[in-house]
Formats: sequence, structure tokens, C-alpha cells
Amino acid sequence: MSVALSLAPDEIRTDLPTRHAKLKWVMVVDTALGAGLIANAAVCMAAAVGNAIPTLLGPGTTDASGSHHPGLPWTGCSILAGDVDKVREIRAKAAAKDGLLVVDMPEQAQTSRVYDEYLAAVAGTEAADLTYYAVSVVGPRNKVDKLVGGLPLLR
Repeated sequence: MSVALSLAPDEIRTDLPTRHAKLKWVMVVDTALGAGLIANAAVCMAAAVGNAIPTLLGPGTTDASGSHHPGLPWTGCSILAGDVDKVREIRAKAAAKDGLLVVDMPEQAQTSRVYDEYLAAVAGTEAADLTYYAVSVVGPRNKVDKLVGGLPLLR
């Protein structure tokens, strides 16, 4: 089950390395996809995560020339490599755990050109028949580490 997570003000620590954050954010992508599909999946899932947990975004900054730079995720986000079966496995295990936000990128999201068509395509497909290009998981560091331990970074 996916849930929305929230952080108490004292849990937002932009002054510490990301490995000290209570939450961990990872994405697992199918490396058989081309670079463009991987990038699209990561960006789309990041938008959904940012919407669900806006406190993951740190404050913006202004450079010495006065140009503004919007805030980025202070927790960091690791993009990990897997195959289609590993993406499905991670998604299933994450969705079955309490306290995790799970955002996925089913194949229909990248093959539909109209959002309503995507919604209808997923609604008309049995869960066991969905192919996932990528999955994003945010939650307590120990829970996320147990799900993705041993997966390599995407290179």
C-alpha cells in the first residue's frame, strides 16, 4: 500500500549528509530501456514524489549574480539498476509494506499519448499483467535498504 509521508520540522536536516536522513529515496529502473525512457521515467516519478512529499525539497538559493535556483531534494535520490523482473519484485515488496511511498512507471505511461488513455489502459489491465519500467520508493532508511540492498547504481 502506498502512503503519503510527512516529516516533522526537526526531521528536515539540510545541514547533514544525505546518509544521515531518516528517509531514503531510491528509484529502480529497468536497464534494458533506452536512456530516454529511463530519464523520462525518473523525471515523471520524481514529480509525483515531490508532489506527495513536498518537504523532501529543500529551500531554493540565489547565486552571487542574483539568479534564483529552486530547491532540490535534500535527501538525495539514488537511481539503481535492475531488470524488468527486479523492478516488479521491488515494487511488489514495497507496496506490501506499511510506511513507504511507492510511485511506479508502468509501460502504459510511456506508450499512451493522452493521460486519460493511460488511466484507462492501466484500469483495464490486471495487476499481474502490468509491466513496470521503473519504481520509486521513499521511506524509512532501514526499510528501503532491505528492499534494494545489493542493487548497483545506474551507470
